[in-house]
Formats: sequence, structure tokens, C-alpha cells
Amino acid sequence: MPTQRKIITSPFIRPIPLPLSQGVQIDNTLYISGQLGTDYDGNLPEGIRAQATQALNNIGHILTAAGSTFGHVFKVTVLLADIADYSIMNEVYALYFKSRFPARVAYAVRTLPIEGGLVEIEAIAVVGEIIEA
Repeated sequence: MPTQRKIITSPFIRPIPLPLSQGVQIDNTLYISGQLGTDYDGNLPEGIRAQATQALNNIGHILTAAGSTFGHVFKVTVLLADIADYSIMNEVYALYFKSRFPARVAYAVRTLPIEGGLVEIEAIAVVGEIIEA
């Protein structure tokens, strides 16, 4: 059976002129590109709490566009401009992931792709039913 590929876009995230997709679904696996804390108008709020919230909201929009949810996310990568923001990012993260937590890694990076960016988050999720073992 051939592999199915679908490009996922949310109308709630402004398209950016870069050679990347918001999300790519391969069969029932959804790969979400790194999301910064920018809103639809490209505004970047101040502070790690606000940026982490917006980045996760953006991930939520892509999950919804694909017919998935935060409960279907199984892997997350977090990039932080300052590892000292790790605990605040975790507080925000816990509002979106409440149980059956995804595997996750967090790195401190020298810079992020947008000036003033404090966090970028990418995710991998399942689209469709998950049977818990």
C-alpha cells in the first residue's frame, strides 16, 4: 500500500514565506514544524510564559486542522533561548499536556529564528484512534 502524504495548514496561523510546511502528515503520523510564540499578525509577546503559550496554541491549531489533539502528541522538542526559562515553560506546558505525557527533550540554543524569540516547540502526533495498552 502506498504511503499517503498530506500537507497540513491552519487558517489561524499566518503563512510565512519560507520553504517549510506547518505540518506534514505521513499516513497517521503528523509532524509539526517548530512553532515560535508569534500570533497571526506576527507579533511576538514579551516573556517566556506568553511566548510558550502562543507557541502551544499554534501547535493546537495545527493539530485541530489535522483532526488530532494534544492527547495524541507523543514526542515534543523544545528549544529555549535561555535554559533558566525551563521551569516557567514547564508550567505552561502542563496546561496543555495533562496525562500520558509525550516523550520530550529541551535544549538551550544560542538564538532562535526571530529576534526576541524565547522558545520554539515542535511536535509529533498521531492522527486517528489510539488504543492505550
